[in-house]
Amino acid sequence: MTQRILTLLMLSVLLAGCAAAPERPKTVRQALFGLGERAAEQVAASPTLPTPATDQVLLLATPEIDPDLGLSDERLMESLTRALLGLDDGPQVLDWRPALADAGRNQWRLDSRLNASAPRLQLSDRELLPYRLTLTLRRPGSDQALWQAHIDGALDATAL
Repeated sequence: MTQRILTLLMLSVLLAGCAAAPERPKTVRQALFGLGERAAEQVAASPTLPTPATDQVLLLATPEIDPDLGLSDERLMESLTRALLGLDDGPQVLDWRPALADAGRNQWRLDSRLNASAPRLQLSDRELLPYRLTLTLRRPGSDQALWQAHIDGALDATAL
């Protein structure tokens, strides 16, 4: 009898866990996962970045984000960092600090800017936020852009 009660109790706990809503940070991470991967692929394909990329160091500057998108710079930074570190034979990745302005020849500063590219799009079941991500490679300590790419898309506002 007690084994039957224990089994029912375990089953109800299991079902309650399955029915619970997913945690919010996982949703945001998923929303930015594809964007981070696309950005990493663009950077890796840059003709400016010497090969093999494993000998290079990318210094990631804190992203500039349009406040209309409702994203924190930490979220985008995490997504970009994870995607760049996940590249096969990819570069080393560090956070950019002004003290690194006199870096070596194998170091590159990656600036990123995420802007709302159009007004929010209201669909029947969700709201989309059109964006443009601009990626710029520079030498540390220089403002001259050596390479730049743009990625356009839309984020699902319900995932943010």
